[in-house]
Amino acid sequence: MTQMKFSRDHEWVRIEDNGEAVIGITDFAQGELGDVVFAELPEIGREVGAGEEAAVVESVKAASDIKMPISGTVIAINENLADSPELINQDPLGDGWFLRLKPNRAEELDQLMDEAAYQDFISNQG
Repeated sequence: MTQMKFSRDHEWVRIEDNGEAVIGITDFAQGELGDVVFAELPEIGREVGAGEEAAVVESVKAASDIKMPISGTVIAINENLADSPELINQDPLGDGWFLRLKPNRAEELDQLMDEAAYQDFISNQG
């Protein structure tokens, strides 16, 4: 079963059956950003740490750093975002993913929220 976890910075991570981690931003985050016009993604092979800024999203409102919810090695990026950054707004938990990681430390997932806890967290925002 695929499990999703969420960070306090509004990123999500989904662990695939093969152990890879897919990372993106939440629907709440894309809604706060507004229309995304550009996404700058890290290079494949880059080592990233949990909490490290590894990508940048620019919207009509502002540029935002995307922090990694877990550490690992970047093994793929979503090439579709170069031509279609609006995928981040249209399908943030699906086609709007940012990158795939080979996780370094599975225990970091324990520091993240499940969907119910995340929904609780965002309902208490503002």
